[in-house]
Amino acid sequence: MIRAATIRFVPIDPPVPPWIAALPRHRLFDGPSPLAPLPRLSAAVGGGVELWIKREDLLPLAFGGNKLRNLEFLIGAALAEGADALVTVGRRWSNHARLTAAAGAQAGLEVHLVLSGPPTDPPNPGVVLDGLLGAAVHQAATGDRTEREAMVEAVVTDLRAAGRRPYVIGAGGSGAIGAAGQVLAAIEADAQAREAGVSFDRIVLPTATGGTQAGLVVGTAIAGSDAVVTGMTVARLAEELRPSIAATVRDLAAMAGSARSPELLERPIELDDRAFGDGYGRPSPAADDATRLLARCEGILVDPIYTAKALAGLLALARAGTLDGQRVLFWHAGGGPGLFEPLDPG
Repeated sequence: MIRAATIRFVPIDPPVPPWIAALPRHRLFDGPSPLAPLPRLSAAVGGGVELWIKREDLLPLAFGGNKLRNLEFLIGAALAEGADALVTVGRRWSNHARLTAAAGAQAGLEVHLVLSGPPTDPPNPGVVLDGLLGAAVHQAATGDRTEREAMVEAVVTDLRAAGRRPYVIGAGGSGAIGAAGQVLAAIEADAQAREAGVSFDRIVLPTATGGTQAGLVVGTAIAGSDAVVTGMTVARLAEELRPSIAATVRDLAAMAGSARSPELLERPIELDDRAFGDGYGRPSPAADDATRLLARCEGILVDPIYTAKALAGLLALARAGTLDGQRVLFWHAGGGPGLFEPLDPG
C-alpha cells in the first residue's frame, strides 16, 4: 500500500563528487526538492505501476524549475571568469530564459535574453516575467535559429563595445558544466529514496535540449542506482537529440575521470517520441488529458509545453501495462507559467 502523497522536505546531505565540488558554484537554493508518492494517480492508471514525483517545480526562484540546478554552475563559471552580464537564448516561453533572469538578478548580473519570435501583442506571459525580473529581452522576428544566433552575436558585440564582460550560455544551459547540477539532482533523489525506504526502476522526464537527461544518466550511475532514465521528447525527436545527449554524457564522464568513465558510458540513453505530438510548443489532446488527471488526482499542475507531454507518455506506458511491477519516478521539471501561454495550434 502506497502511503498518502505528502510533500517530503527531507533534510538530506548527499555526497558531492570531488570533480563537481571543484567546479565554481553560485548557490541559488538550499535543501532538496521534494519527493512524494502519487497513490491516486497510480490507481487511476490501473494500479500496476507505483508512481512517484520529484518536485523540481518547487525550487524557490521564479516559479521554480530544474534549470536552477544548471544555473548554479553556469553562474559560478561566469563569476569565476569575471563576467558582469549573462546572455542566453530560448523560445518566448523558455523556462531556462526565465530562470536565467531570476538567477542573474539574485547574483547581481545583468541578463540579456535573445528569444525566438514572432513577438506577440500583448506580450506573452513568459516575456512579461522576463522583464519583471529585470532582463533585457531581444526578440527575433521569426523562429529561425540562424536569426536568433545572429542576434546573440550582435548583443555580445554591443556589450563588449560598451566595456562589459558577457558570459554566453547555450540553449537550455545544457552543456557539461550545467549538466553537473543535474548529476547532483540524481544523487539527491537517490538519497531521498533511500531515506524513504524505496528504490526506483525508472525515471521519466521531459527532454528538450538533453542536458537534464545526460546529468540524470550520469548521476544515477554515480549513486549506484539501477534506474533507467527515459526521456520523453518534447522539442526535438530522438534521432536528432540522441547524439547531443551522448556527447554531454561523454563530457561528464571525462570530467569524472578515467576510473569512472567506463561505468558512466555504459548507461543507456533511452528516448521515447510517443508524446511529441505536432511539435514543440504545440498542444496535444493526450497532454491535456494528462494535465487534468494529475490535477484532479493529486492537486499538482503541469505545463502543456514540457511536463504534460512527458506525463502523457508515462501514462500511456502505464496503461499499456509496460511498467507493471515497477516503481517509477516522474521528474517534474517545472514550467508552470506555460499554463497561461497562448500556444501555436499547429
